[in-house]
This record gives sequence, C-alpha cells and structure tokens, in this order.
Amino acid sequence: MKVVILAGGYGTRISEETEQKPKPMIEIGGKPIIWHIMKLYSYYGLKEFIICCGYKGYLIKEFFLNYSSYLSDFTIDLSSNSVQTHISFAEDWKITLVDTGQNTMTGGRIARVKKYLKNEENFCMTYGDGVSNVNINKLIKFHISQNKIATLTAVKPEGRFGSLEISKNLITNFKEKKIENSSYVNGGFFILNKKIFKYLKSDQTIFEEEPVKTLARQNNLVAFKHNGFWQPMDTIRDKNLLESLWISGAPWRIWE
Repeated sequence: MKVVILAGGYGTRISEETEQKPKPMIEIGGKPIIWHIMKLYSYYGLKEFIICCGYKGYLIKEFFLNYSSYLSDFTIDLSSNSVQTHISFAEDWKITLVDTGQNTMTGGRIARVKKYLKNEENFCMTYGDGVSNVNINKLIKFHISQNKIATLTAVKPEGRFGSLEISKNLITNFKEKKIENSSYVNGGFFILNKKIFKYLKSDQTIFEEEPVKTLARQNNLVAFKHNGFWQPMDTIRDKNLLESLWISGAPWRIWE
C-alpha cells in the first residue's frame, strides 16, 4: 500500500520557520518532520511514498535527491573529482515527489496524484506536519474490515481543534473548535479507498470540508480511535515541544 503525504501548504501559523522552508522540512532532532512520519510508515513495512509538494517544494526534492550524501561520511578529492564514501546510510524507500501546485487545496493535491495510485485499491494519506505512535497495521486492518471509503484516525488532543461525533465507528458530525478535553478530533493518518477521487472536484477542493462531510452523511467515513501519542506541529510552541520530547525519548520513535 502506498502512502500519500500532503506537504504543499504555506504553514503560516509557524511563519518563524516557514519563511525559509516548507513546513514538512522543519527539523525535529536534526531531521525534517516528514522524515519522522515516513519512518513510522516504514516501520510497518510501507515504503512507497507519494509526496504532494507545493510551497518551496524544491527544498523537499533537494533533500531526498541528496539524502545519502547528507547522512554519509565521505572524502572528496578535488584534483580527480572523485568521492570515497566511508559510511553510507540509505533507506529502502521509493519516493515520488509531485508538484501539486502552489495554491492547491488538500483535496486538490490528492486528486493530482491519482495517476500514481491507479493500481491501488486503498492507500494511506496523512499530513506532513504531525507525528504519532499509531499502529499503522491495525489501522489498515480496521479500514478493510469496515468496508467504507475512508477511515480517519481519531485522537484526543488537549482541546483546540474541531471535534468529531462518532457512533459505532461511523463519523456522524463535525463540531466547531472550543471542544472539551474528552472529544475526539481528526488526527490525520487516513486510509482511503480509490472511490475517494469522485469526491475531489477541483484544485480548490478542501478535503476536510465537503468531501469528508459528504462521506460522513453517507455513512462512508469511520473512525479508528487512537488513544496513544499524537502531536501536530502547527506553531513554534508545538515545534519546541516536539524537540524537547525528542531529547527525552520521543514516544513516536518506535522504529528504534
């Protein structure tokens, strides 16, 4: 199963960092947060990624084009233009990087990578700015068992996002922000069936608005409840929190 990562937004709420780089390239523990997300999926055996680039997407492309050299030790002999590698690091990942447009919305970005998913009955989709220790294998099995178009990972944060109403795993309604601490919210980490593309009408389609709400009305959206660690990186405060958690043990660092 392939993994689609949305990585094209402007990241305006963390502009202290995103003036120079796209949000998924903000580093936690010396590595871009998108790397942390990919390591989670890779741990569960999902190693084919489609990254939906947009704002400053060339920096994401450059990172992966030069990935091995960034992590390796080597000697350069300028007189002969030769390179001797001493210690080399590489991931066994296959990554497709797609320019999905500077101002394309989330649903439009997913629609633009449809051709790279033509042989996939289902695929994973997540955002390039949040980490979790969600069990991806259990998430996939749950999605298949429910036989619905979309599965959303529902999480319980501190309480500053729009919340979900869930009945027997079906998402029946969305509430505005200002929620109680006990409410579930959209944590990303979706599994989507290929039927999702008929809900994505144009570049300006916001996945979290009409498509998701229509799926909920049709009883085609289910919630995989994850009560473990989940943390987005929306603000510089979030970034600093993740950095401190990385130093103290990083609950999402399950690959080690």
